[in-house]
Amino acid sequence: MTEIVIIDALRTPRGRGNAKGALAQTTPVDLLAAPLRALAERHALKGRTLADSIFGCVTQTAGQGANIGKLGLIAAGYSDAVPGLTVNRYCASGLSAVVLAALKAQAGDGLAIGGGVESMSQVPMASDKGPLTHDHAFQKSAGLVPIGISADAVATIEGFSRADCDAYAAESQRRAVTAREAGAFASLVPVAGLEQDETPRAGTSAEKLSALDPAFAEMGQAYGFDATLMAYTGLGRIDHVHHAGNSPAMADGASAVLLGTQAAARAAGLKPRARLLATAEMSVDRVLALTGSVDAAQAALNRAGLLAGDIDLFEVNESFAALALHFARSMDVPLDRLNVNGGAIALGHAMGSTGSALIGTALDELERRGARRALIAACGAAGLASAVIIERVA
Repeated sequence: MTEIVIIDALRTPRGRGNAKGALAQTTPVDLLAAPLRALAERHALKGRTLADSIFGCVTQTAGQGANIGKLGLIAAGYSDAVPGLTVNRYCASGLSAVVLAALKAQAGDGLAIGGGVESMSQVPMASDKGPLTHDHAFQKSAGLVPIGISADAVATIEGFSRADCDAYAAESQRRAVTAREAGAFASLVPVAGLEQDETPRAGTSAEKLSALDPAFAEMGQAYGFDATLMAYTGLGRIDHVHHAGNSPAMADGASAVLLGTQAAARAAGLKPRARLLATAEMSVDRVLALTGSVDAAQAALNRAGLLAGDIDLFEVNESFAALALHFARSMDVPLDRLNVNGGAIALGHAMGSTGSALIGTALDELERRGARRALIAACGAAGLASAVIIERVA
């Protein structure tokens, strides 16, 4: 297999995904154009033909409809010869976009871009009114439940208490605030006057989080989702441990990863930051849904011929506190190697962008530490998941 190298990985800061967020007035097209424009300026991409450009976006309607990926390229000033494609693999979309871009670069022995965008302030989650969230008859027939309730079920199965989840969430916030103050996120590209993530909340404590009401208890009981999960899993109850403070924060953001074959990078005079060692795309149990990061991570490790102990850093989308704890336990990963600069609970989850943004976060930290390898994983609704392993080029 032709070696794929990562030349650069950039992202915007994340704005809070509501009307008061710093990026709420920035259109999705302009949001995506920001990291794309920065890539073009840093690496002389304008006028250059790429093998492909693929972008994740979950809610593809209104300002994020009509192939937002291609429109972002146009807004950033790329040549009309550069193709653009937008894909939806739920919360794993951005990471899947990078995997697909790598395949296209490999097939054409060229350069490609993978990335993603989500403006949750302008295009709220589920505003496309798809069957996953709005067709209750389909949900019932397929055994699908809202992912927050699935997360509560995983917490119940694994024995993670409300206190466990709140402690993890408070630590995510502490790490993110510390990293922001230390300038750890070197791959940030300012947009609309925002230079750092505005989502982390300093002073968050487990004690403060313990006062928040469970987010999914009423829904689980009123619509029969708890009963569905109890029948499916054999549980006697569902412990509703998740709430706004230990769930991923809605956010606005965009990211872009420039990659290509080693030969293409050399021909273009581009210096790689990392090499792509392995990728994996998975689909697992659609009912519990969010456990797929473990399966995808293990598959990527197997393909790379590595063990979890060979990985210096793990960047895994914090799709609820219990799922991060589940990943650490299942993979036997110490928490001091998992999301060391905080995760989506603190930094925010701009759904279509998160996976590709994590590559930049991981690469920044590898370089900061002089470490070697990172594994990045993200899961999504209906059991979808993606993972990649990267190795820093010294």
